[in-house]
Amino acid sequence: MYAVISREKIHLPPGSVMRMPGTWQDYCTLRDSRGNSSIPRIKYRDGEILLMSPLPRHGREAHLLARIVEILLDSENRNYEAFTPITMDSPEVGGIEPDYCFYIDNWQAAVGKDRINWQTDPPPDLVIEIDVTTYTAAEDYAPYGVSEVWLLKRSDLKMYALQGETYALQPRSRYFPGVDLPELIAQVFATAAEQGTGVALRNLRQQLMR
Repeated sequence: MYAVISREKIHLPPGSVMRMPGTWQDYCTLRDSRGNSSIPRIKYRDGEILLMSPLPRHGREAHLLARIVEILLDSENRNYEAFTPITMDSPEVGGIEPDYCFYIDNWQAAVGKDRINWQTDPPPDLVIEIDVTTYTAAEDYAPYGVSEVWLLKRSDLKMYALQGETYALQPRSRYFPGVDLPELIAQVFATAAEQGTGVALRNLRQQLMR
């Protein structure tokens, strides 16, 4: 199946990634041509437009990882706001669409909002990206000041914390310092693959209640 990229239509075969030179205006035109759809995902950086059509696995893993975050927060009676899909943009600088973003420390700044102004409102505390096509880098979120970025690839979690203007790989999350997240997530994903997502998440809830 061929890819089609035009002002009127965008079609990419599932699992494919396309890179093309383009301006900020080109990016905005392609982004808006999708209408209410969030597929394909579109990113802009350094005069380059990247388009990615996710596989079903992408959405399944994003949903599961986000639910793990929610269960961990609920187990500690912590409030939060979560968004997906969402487009983060900084005019003429960059545009990106994380799989999920969470407001945890700054949850009050996002309560009840239908739109977020990335130039004036606080950024998400945590961004989650599922990387099955080498589409994402933690540094993509530096212009927005996102405190922590999680990249999941083949069930292997990497956590990056913003330090100055760059991200550094961390063994623990600042939001869950007492949890070995890579190990916990690997266990939940393994259970989900064998017994289903519902069983995996119920087991996690029961584990945290002990």
